[in-house]
Amino acid sequence: MKDGIKIGISRCLIGDKVRYDGSHKKDSFLTDTLGLYVSYVPVCPEVECGMPVPRESMRLVGDPDHPRLMTAKTQRDYTGRMISWCNRRLEELEKEDLCGFIFKKDSPSSGLFRVKVYTEAGMPGRVGSGLFARAFTERFPLIPVEEEGRLNDPEFRENFIERIFTLKRWRGVMAEKKSLGNIVHFHTQNKLLLLSHSETHYRRMGKLVAGGKAMTLEELYKTYEQLLMEALELKTTVKKNINVLMHILGYFKKDLSGDEKKEILEILEQYRKSEVPLIVPVTLVNHYVRRYDKAYLQEQTYLHPHPTALKLRNHA
Repeated sequence: MKDGIKIGISRCLIGDKVRYDGSHKKDSFLTDTLGLYVSYVPVCPEVECGMPVPRESMRLVGDPDHPRLMTAKTQRDYTGRMISWCNRRLEELEKEDLCGFIFKKDSPSSGLFRVKVYTEAGMPGRVGSGLFARAFTERFPLIPVEEEGRLNDPEFRENFIERIFTLKRWRGVMAEKKSLGNIVHFHTQNKLLLLSHSETHYRRMGKLVAGGKAMTLEELYKTYEQLLMEALELKTTVKKNINVLMHILGYFKKDLSGDEKKEILEILEQYRKSEVPLIVPVTLVNHYVRRYDKAYLQEQTYLHPHPTALKLRNHA
């Protein structure tokens, strides 16, 4: 899927020396691991709007909701230039069919969360977002976004990558001729994935699809996509995953021996206690799915939502 999944990324994170001091912030996981499965669209707001490398450092000043982008020492105001560039660049990015964007934390242009905004008196507060990051999320509210720093957290990393792979699969459905049948098929494949994130959304989306004939296809697709991305943004938990795995075991009532049932229940208990990672019970379940040829479960994206080599379910 490498050629199919495009991810926007801050240029410094792939090793380009575009930071204010001429350095980079290359992230080896993003370039050497995730980079095997996605194609990056690099963006550097400061350089692309005409600032040199190296350059004077920048900061956000004033109202956190509408801050000005200023040079730190000479107080030169680049707000207008940056906003003008953002408008042009977002038009270009709309054509890229991005499935996600990874931003550089703390950047006055690209930081997503808790970016420093200085008062007129020079006092900083971590209350803002970078100008480009804010503009991007306002323009593309359903595209998954994350900061590279938070991707060091296994839970944030898994959640973000699961969302980009799911969005790519959904985009595949969108590329086909719109039909209720196509949505029903996609929803059927992703039922357990949705349940692992939000039982509320799982039920709402089930009702939406069941009553799909009562609305136009345009409205159905738009509402479904909104709920899909809302659901996946909610993190999975041990409790939610155990609920899904127990649901899956219900399909093996007549197949598993007493010892096999005992084994998997023991592994689920170990997972509940954080003694083993999620990949352990999921691997065992996948073994039984193949062994007993459970066609419905074989199609469930929950059991293989992203490449195993990314090891996103290997943390306890």
